[in-house]
Amino acid sequence: MRVVVTGAAGFLGSHLCDHLISKGHTVVGLDNLITGTTRNIEHLAGSGKFSFIKHDVTEYIYLSGPVDAVLHFASPASPIDYLEYPIQTLKVGALGTHKALGLAKEKKARFLLASSSEVYGDPHVHPQTEDYWGNVNPIGPRGVYDEAKRFAEALAFAYHRTHGVDTKIARIFNTYGPRMRSGDGRVVPNFITQALEDKPLTIYGDGKQTRSFCFVSDLVEGIYRLLVSDVNDPVNLGNPHEMTILEFARKVIEVTGAKSDLLFEKLPVDDPKVRQPDIGRAKRLFDWEPVVSIEEGLRRTVEYFRGVAGG
Repeated sequence: MRVVVTGAAGFLGSHLCDHLISKGHTVVGLDNLITGTTRNIEHLAGSGKFSFIKHDVTEYIYLSGPVDAVLHFASPASPIDYLEYPIQTLKVGALGTHKALGLAKEKKARFLLASSSEVYGDPHVHPQTEDYWGNVNPIGPRGVYDEAKRFAEALAFAYHRTHGVDTKIARIFNTYGPRMRSGDGRVVPNFITQALEDKPLTIYGDGKQTRSFCFVSDLVEGIYRLLVSDVNDPVNLGNPHEMTILEFARKVIEVTGAKSDLLFEKLPVDDPKVRQPDIGRAKRLFDWEPVVSIEEGLRRTVEYFRGVAGG
């Protein structure tokens, strides 16, 4: 296939490009580089299977030649990023999704949207299943990301129903691995960066809120299986192994061998109390579940951060 990936220079997008190329496909990557970096994709230059276009996908996307699939991963994805770029986040969820769907419609290509567990907000249903409609504060500081993803899902389904576009929606839960940015504000890079410097690990609230962490190689395999499936309904992709932030902090200290203490600070507004995917649909429809343990995933991620610090 010839595949277009928006947000190709980001954390998830770059790993997805790697995975698609490893499957024998050709990838055209688009990114405006406000949060992505070409360092994430420079190893693909000259491969003959990858080309990159610096482009803001909220503007019209023109590509000559056939396209078999469009994967829309462009968006600021961490609280620090979408609080710094709130309007860009809303625009890429709305206008960017519209332009990417327009390309898929024109080329008669399948379309996959990188949605998020954030569509569930601070959930009243636990674990979260795809038929749960969510509990989102539309005017809260996180609302720009949550509502952008919710709108993007609605738009994808409108294109599916109205124009017959073969759309897929991946609701992605917390994912981690190499190429995360150390300063992006998410818990994994925060904890690892602090631990490698033997600084206190910053925990917001009492640390009893839960998350479920999926290693990036597992996640992109799930995305690929969804892409080549005949599934159109939203599908949760994440690791159902739930742990508290306190437990996760101690795991990071154990893997890094750090001498860090824990530092407690005020919980941000609208921070979800629980987060755990029900992945029954992914298991049933295309036989996917994560295989990388939290210990192995953390070890590989810590190695990457040590290399970045050393480099």
